[in-house]
Amino acid sequence: MSVNVGYDVRSWQNTIKTLANYRHYITSHPERFKLVECFEDIDTAIQEGLLAVSFDIEGMESLDGEIRMVKFYYDLGVRQMLFAYNLNNRAGGGCHDQDIGLTDFGKEVIQEMNRLGMLVDCSHTSYRTSMEAIETSSDPVIFSHSNPKALCDHPRNIGDDQIRACAKKNGVVGINGVSQFLDGTTDPLRFVEHILYTADVAGAEHVGLGLDYVKPQNDLNDLVHENQRYWPSEHYARSVTFMNLEALPQVAEELFKRGMKEQEIRGIFGANFLNLAKNVWKAPRV
Repeated sequence: MSVNVGYDVRSWQNTIKTLANYRHYITSHPERFKLVECFEDIDTAIQEGLLAVSFDIEGMESLDGEIRMVKFYYDLGVRQMLFAYNLNNRAGGGCHDQDIGLTDFGKEVIQEMNRLGMLVDCSHTSYRTSMEAIETSSDPVIFSHSNPKALCDHPRNIGDDQIRACAKKNGVVGINGVSQFLDGTTDPLRFVEHILYTADVAGAEHVGLGLDYVKPQNDLNDLVHENQRYWPSEHYARSVTFMNLEALPQVAEELFKRGMKEQEIRGIFGANFLNLAKNVWKAPRV
């Protein structure tokens, strides 16, 4: 499991505090959790019946313009970072802002993430920023929680050419379970349509689940309502809802009925992201 610890809506100081709290909680419960530092920790967690936990950050404002902060977060367990959370920042463009593309600082960040072995994430970013990030990175790149724009024309969703570029780089697109990106519904069958479409465009081996689940949901609804610069009201309903996690068995069954092979479904339900992490995560060259 990847737990978000910071994003551009919050300060970098808040990110550090959140990391400290999560790390304390996880390490205080070794009978339940395994803090991930390398891919082998996931295997250990599975063997011991523990939940493996790594961290992610959404938006480069948590770096405060300092490249050395990348390794600082890496050392604290962050294994995935995306560039801009809906609005532009010092690294690149957001999907609800002018498309400035990847900045020089953003390119430097990618080089450092590649060196350390961190997943470069293009969800929430602008079209140009995502395409330039994919081109710049020497490692595979992901859209951790983005849906095909062809099925739901929302600025947060992505085009077929972005999906293909991600797949060509051996990356993975995680399908989002938030209602706004599924034409206002959380119907599991609509979620299945997004999976199948993305698989048709990219290949099933390049598709995963990126449910973007948040609990309690009321806290997220309040946050969206209070920060309309990041979530413009014309694109986000007052109430944000999620596909029910209990619907995942129905999703798997429906994919099988629609002709997907069991191995492909297992890949979408986790193996594709795991294989990617195995290839990207590595001991840092310090």
